Amino acid sequence: MNLPADLKYTKDHEWIRVEGGNIAVVGITDFAQGELGEIVYVEVETAGESLEKEAVFGTIEAVKTTSDLFMPVSGKVIEFNSKIAENGGDDPTLVNSDPYNTGWIIKIEMTNLSELDELLDSAAYNELVG
Repeated sequence: MNLPADLKYTKDHEWIRVEGGNIAVVGITDFAQGELGEIVYVEVETAGESLEKEAVFGTIEAVKTTSDLFMPVSGKVIEFNSKIAENGGDDPTLVNSDPYNTGWIIKIEMTNLSELDELLDSAAYNELVG
């Protein structure tokens, strides 16, 4: 299982990568995409909205199930990955094939950087899903 050490993880299987300052990218983990199976649709209707940590920012639909997506930290959703959006590139399978790079889901402007300290590092997440 691929767990990049430079990311932080949630117990709900999201990852977050700080891009600089208070901007971060969020997606689901390699473990989560493997459990879900083939991703057929990602919906994010919260672009432009400010959400609290653990609030639902969207849903991800696979062939066999639909799951909520949760904010790893509080912040404003500033971008939905157009490559996976229905009105953009419409290739949600990027979440399966490259969950940590081209398969990212949203960019956020974090409002409480101290919440990053409450997230799991790669070793702790690996123990969780181990």
